[in-house]
Amino acid sequence: MKNLRIAILGTRGIPNHYGGFEHISEYVSAGLVKKGHSVTVYNSHNHPYTADTWNGVKIQHCYDPEYLVGTTGQFIYDFNCLMDARRQKFDVVLLMGYTSCSIWGRLYPKNSTIITNMDGLEWKRSKYSKRVQQFLKYAEKLAVKYSQYYISDSRVIKDYLKDKYRIHSQYIPYGADVITELEREQIDTSTALKEDYFLLMARMEPENNIETILEGFNNSNSNRSFKVLGDTGNRFGKFIRHRFKNDERIEFKGSIFDTAKVRALQNNSYLYFHGHSVGGTNPSLLEAMASEALIAAHNNPFNKSVLHSDAFYFSDSEEVRYLVETVQRKENEQIMVQNNLHKIEFQFNWEKIIDEYEAFIMECYEGLNHERIIAY
Repeated sequence: MKNLRIAILGTRGIPNHYGGFEHISEYVSAGLVKKGHSVTVYNSHNHPYTADTWNGVKIQHCYDPEYLVGTTGQFIYDFNCLMDARRQKFDVVLLMGYTSCSIWGRLYPKNSTIITNMDGLEWKRSKYSKRVQQFLKYAEKLAVKYSQYYISDSRVIKDYLKDKYRIHSQYIPYGADVITELEREQIDTSTALKEDYFLLMARMEPENNIETILEGFNNSNSNRSFKVLGDTGNRFGKFIRHRFKNDERIEFKGSIFDTAKVRALQNNSYLYFHGHSVGGTNPSLLEAMASEALIAAHNNPFNKSVLHSDAFYFSDSEEVRYLVETVQRKENEQIMVQNNLHKIEFQFNWEKIIDEYEAFIMECYEGLNHERIIAY
């Protein structure tokens, strides 16, 4: 098997300090290096990690003016990354998402195999205006047009792409590691009594149903606390803090990037609320499953395709209130937890995910080069 020169673009960089694509890029890039490939991940020059390598992965720092000019800077950053990738002549370019990259589709490296992870129906996110949503639909079309191969991290996304564009995409979800005994002990009883609090972890965005969840809890008669993990510095986050400032049971803990600490909080929670309503297979959901959390999830196809019958579901604040007041931690609930852990061990483990990425990358590279040889 040929060892390839692979570039990963479309993220703010690794190690992860932001979100899902950064999270999976960490694992996939390091995993591919261990398999003998040369992997370069493109990082924003503002990324806190400033070294040129990370766990054997080459880091290419590119100028990112987002901090100066706002969202427009994302497009400039992606342009800068693509211009560098054209010079590097990689065998494969893996694009994580398309939001600010696909408009440069004509500039994708001509002699590289182009694979795009198609993200999670970004145009459905309620935080975007109608005009931005229209642009995101256009960007999605461009990604389909200019990419040669596609990855979906959710079976729902895979079906959507097949129905909408008549294209085949390879289903490869995110992964997670089963919680270790060391991680279980990261939170001592003085910080969080086991199963004595509810928990949610999410970016402060409307489509994550944070207001719905906290409203349901606010209306409940629960004596437990509710810990909220996520940066509340944006407009919606400030609104949420103000909206529930009089409920002393609700604790806003800010962002926590210490994985062991987050997973211990998930493991110790009485009930973990997952409110994400758009996107594919969500990393924080898999982490909660791997951490043996009992889960209440927003009722939508993305969450159901992962959790099936091994979670409680809610659609509005009244259903949240009902769960807060009635969910027990008995034998049936423990079976749900163990079933989700089993899914992590056999469907969503990182070793399997990395193997699937390598196999698909090799298949795409060899297939495209075979076509080029025939054409020549």
